[in-house]
Amino acid sequence: MNQAIDFDETTLFRDMAIRAFKQEIAPYFEEWEAQQTVPRTLWHTLGQAGLLCPDVDEDYGGAGTSPMVTLAMIEELSRLGFGGIATGYGIHSNIVAPYLSRHGTAEQKAQWLPKMVSGECVGALAMTEPGAGSDVQGIRTQAVRDGDEWLLNGSKIFITNGIHADLVIVAAITDPGKGAKGTSLFLVDAHAPGFEKSKKIEKIGQHTSDTALLFFTDVRLPASALLGEVNKGFAILMDELPRERLGIAAQAVGASEGALAITVDYVQEREAFGQKISQFQNTRFKLAEAKTEIALNRALYEKYADKYTRQALTTDEAAMLKLASCEMQCKVADQCLQLFGGYGYTTEYPISRFYTDARIQTIYGGSSEIMRELVARSILGRA
Repeated sequence: MNQAIDFDETTLFRDMAIRAFKQEIAPYFEEWEAQQTVPRTLWHTLGQAGLLCPDVDEDYGGAGTSPMVTLAMIEELSRLGFGGIATGYGIHSNIVAPYLSRHGTAEQKAQWLPKMVSGECVGALAMTEPGAGSDVQGIRTQAVRDGDEWLLNGSKIFITNGIHADLVIVAAITDPGKGAKGTSLFLVDAHAPGFEKSKKIEKIGQHTSDTALLFFTDVRLPASALLGEVNKGFAILMDELPRERLGIAAQAVGASEGALAITVDYVQEREAFGQKISQFQNTRFKLAEAKTEIALNRALYEKYADKYTRQALTTDEAAMLKLASCEMQCKVADQCLQLFGGYGYTTEYPISRFYTDARIQTIYGGSSEIMRELVARSILGRA
């Protein structure tokens, strides 16, 4: 992953993705929103278009691009207002695939990555538990050795792609009493006996992101299911968090640009008190503020994305980026909805979806409060 950013490569994939998203998603998106799910076939469609996991090595079916291409896919899904799909795509292509690419054995990569690239296999990451939200050190799910195998027991909550998932990377305690130092990661086949998926969790936004509770009852795992080394799972999680937060920032910036674009169109068409809404000073100033905030966050996002491709992005930098961009996204979505007036509060206008989809961004991937603490520690230490 020492590639420099290839803007021609990124532009090529971005243009290809926009065409595909408008053709394969846009005509059906409102129906999927109403159904609060996407068809499983969408993953096959995106895989056939070459848009899943583009930075996976060519040896495993990917295009071997820079990670910037994967981030660009997330940006465009978000800009078009497909927030739930962007989240599911990000988990699959920007989190699960890199976990495998960076920490998996050759056999594990050969088993799973080609299927993830094609869309035959949908990936999910299972860390969060009912009693441990942003605190990944508080997990209770356990994997116990049973000869050459492992027995997995426990549950996970708020798992994106949980319904469609074929492969789930599960964080489990393998050495009780050691907390984070006793945590391991496992590649779990979602079709294994003892693996149960709940019905889809109903949410106020991101309806096209299937989110589920997962239950493991004596799920038998082969030794080859261990990702990385025993008791080194927490280190892998921490190593991969910067990329996860970079992907969330891509969503924040892309969605904010999309929300602003439809708001600019609306205020130039809508009239009040005998003039276009765009002629009121308040409208003009709010739009100016939103554009400025988006531009500032895009500059930071692109700077840190470049650092990531050079393996130089730090944990506290990723925390600052997620904090700033997600707080900005919620603010911009709120201000844009306000300019729509009462119409903005109806589901008839897509600005309402930008608004509700944004709210989770300051929570998952580490809440804004956790991000502030991480940044504070980088300044002051733990005191």
